[in-house]
Amino acid sequence: MKDTLELIKERKSIRGLFDSKKSMGKEDLHKILEACSWAPTAHNMQNFEIVVVDDKTLLQSIGNIKYTISKTYIKENYPHLSFSEEEFRKRKTGLLSTRFTATPKDDQKEITNDFIGKFLKATDVLLVFLYDPNRRAPASEGDFLGIMSLGCIMENMWLMANSLGIGVQIVSALIGGPVEKEVKRILNIPDHLRIAFSCRLGYPVVGEPKLARVRRDVVDFTHINKY
Repeated sequence: MKDTLELIKERKSIRGLFDSKKSMGKEDLHKILEACSWAPTAHNMQNFEIVVVDDKTLLQSIGNIKYTISKTYIKENYPHLSFSEEEFRKRKTGLLSTRFTATPKDDQKEITNDFIGKFLKATDVLLVFLYDPNRRAPASEGDFLGIMSLGCIMENMWLMANSLGIGVQIVSALIGGPVEKEVKRILNIPDHLRIAFSCRLGYPVVGEPKLARVRRDVVDFTHINKY
């Protein structure tokens, strides 16, 4: 068993295809789902449901949906990009520009995201996390505590998957608008439930190059006794 801090530091997003020769076992999947069940939630409301999608026909259907990157998304990501590894390591936040090729200079209102469909079609397991927006946590304006709870569920899921050698990529493209409506139709999700987030699960391809990763040092964000 790996040290907890080591697991946390190794956790990362797999932005690519998984190993098609390896399939996830039911026992490992159950461990990941059980880790979700033990995540802390506001007032122990456990306001979440999970749709496990491993049917290749359904994954094909979800992958065939048209996914786009909006102009707003591009514009708001651009200030957080670093254009060299040296700049990336100095800033300690954001992403390298190589992970995000579109720029605000693009004239298109939206850009088709072909990678999402490609990755979803080749995914071993897709988890779709749902919540009921009508079940607000007590005394929580905008259900802030409920949203925090969903984050705890995501982290439990991710760390358990990492401990089993299973890669994860959060897929935010399924949330909102006509895409979410179509996913809900394909998976027969009731109208009163919303998609909180989704994630692809699979085994990383051995030998893929390691990408630079950065975090602020503890002294950069810690304030002792006062700000």
